[in-house]
Amino acid sequence: MNEKILIVDNEKDICDLIELNLLSNGFKDIKTVHDGKSALEAVKEWFPDLILLDLMLPEIDGIQVCRLLKANEELKNIPIIMLTAKSGEYDIVNGLECGADDYITKPFSNKILIARIRAQLRKTNRGKTIVYKDLLINTVTHTAKLNNKILELTYSEFEILSSFASYPERVYTRSELISMLRGDDGYDITERAIDVQIVNIRRKLGDFGSEYIKTVRGIGYKLGGDE
Repeated sequence: MNEKILIVDNEKDICDLIELNLLSNGFKDIKTVHDGKSALEAVKEWFPDLILLDLMLPEIDGIQVCRLLKANEELKNIPIIMLTAKSGEYDIVNGLECGADDYITKPFSNKILIARIRAQLRKTNRGKTIVYKDLLINTVTHTAKLNNKILELTYSEFEILSSFASYPERVYTRSELISMLRGDDGYDITERAIDVQIVNIRRKLGDFGSEYIKTVRGIGYKLGGDE
């Protein structure tokens, strides 16, 4: 994955844990800083695709960092996910109202964090056509074509297929797919339901689905390559 992720947290141990989680999930271009001033400098010099931002920072706090970035025409579209121990309603509302795209309280699930990151990155990629062999996916019109024929996909099928096509060869576990579809809202999606979604996607893709959507035994699914 080529997306650049900036981690901003005053605790080095937390930065290291998040970086390890990102690396294990295929993200390779990662930078960490530990205060607000350094965060602003890193964003302007490095222009990341997404920022993980703590609220409690020295120099300039996370709220002010977020406000400054969202007020900058060149930087305002970079998605910001706030990661903070502040879980009160006021803190969450304040974080979102200052421009944050998402807000996750510590301690957090690594799987949920990765799912939220991918969700934000998908939003920033809207308008780009995802292409894999004869499969074309448009995330603005929410349409998918195979050999120039429209595929009739449900919302969940479209989300799964667009994620697969965005990162060919990457193996998605059933738990990751559940988190991606459910987010943190808590409604039930089971591993069996994911298996059914995959069966339906393969059926709708015909020979293409049988050839390229692979089951990785004991783990999950991927698009392309051999088992």
